[in-house]
Order: sequence, then C-alpha cells, then structure tokens
Amino acid sequence: MDEAGRGPLAGPVYAACVVLDPADRIDGLADSKQLSEKKRTGLADQIKQRARAWAVAIASVEEIDQLNILQASLLAMQRAVISLLPAPDTLILVDGNQKPKLDYEVQAIVRGDSLVAEISAASILAKTARDAEMLRLHEIYPVYGFDRHKGYPTRMHLEAIRLHGITNVHRKSFAPCSGKAVS
Repeated sequence: MDEAGRGPLAGPVYAACVVLDPADRIDGLADSKQLSEKKRTGLADQIKQRARAWAVAIASVEEIDQLNILQASLLAMQRAVISLLPAPDTLILVDGNQKPKLDYEVQAIVRGDSLVAEISAASILAKTARDAEMLRLHEIYPVYGFDRHKGYPTRMHLEAIRLHGITNVHRKSFAPCSGKAVS
C-alpha cells in the first residue's frame, strides 16, 4: 500500500493497495516518483490487468482540511484496503513509517516503494490515478496549470493563486492557500 499527493496544495490524496501474483512478475516496478509519466502509465495498465487484486481510494480536500494531510492519507489507505476485503490473517505492507488503523497486521517499511514490488505497484496506481484527476481538474481550472505541476507548490502555481485566489479544490489548511479568496 502507498499514497500519492501529500505535498500538493490542491486535489485529493490518493492511496492504492495491490496484491501481486508471484507467478506473474511485472518488470520495471519502482517508486513512481522515479519513473517517467509514460512508464508509469504503461506499468499501471499492466498492474491493473495482471495483479491478483488492486484498489484505489481517496480522501477529499475537505477531509484533508478537517483531519490534516497525514490523517487523510491514512484514511485513504484504510479505504483502499477495506475495499479489497482481505482475509483476516493478511499482512499489509505500507510505505513509510506511519500505519493506518486496520483490523489486520500492518508493517510500515521506510522506502518500501523502492524495496517491495507490491508497494511500488501501489505507488504507481496511486500516482497515475491522482495525476488523471489533476488533468481533469485542469479542464475546469485551466489558469492554475494543474496539467503541469499536478497541484504542487511551483512558482507558476503560487503565482496563479496570487492572481486568481484559490478554488474549491485547493487545500485551505495549507499555508499558501489559507486566507486567499476563493474563485
């Protein structure tokens, strides 16, 4: 299990959970941040076709602002796992040092997205799903450039916030967005 989208100023946070088939190895799995967009997209298609099971879930911008980004990320992870209905004795491996509260054994693995194929696969699914959502949001809010920076606090994005205020997809609890006019 892994998440994508903790650092951006806009959009939901995504989490994915993947159960790979050990007899059907997918070559090229790695931390999604280390892969090109084209490579991630191709691997995401393979994962969806060849994994034993997979799920993607989100926590909304409103949940991020209400709970904080860490708790919202853990909530999205809980939703992804629960949607798969794993067997009671399932071990859940999660990237990082934080564990969502689940009725399963959960093991946190720092740099797991680089070390464990299943976590790499989850990283790829979470990232490609979030990127697709940010492209959709770009169609609604083109002046913010979500198609380029995916909501991260780039110079371009910060300038767009300064000029146009924030939208309902911006995280109002994040410092650059708090106190800005909503457009």
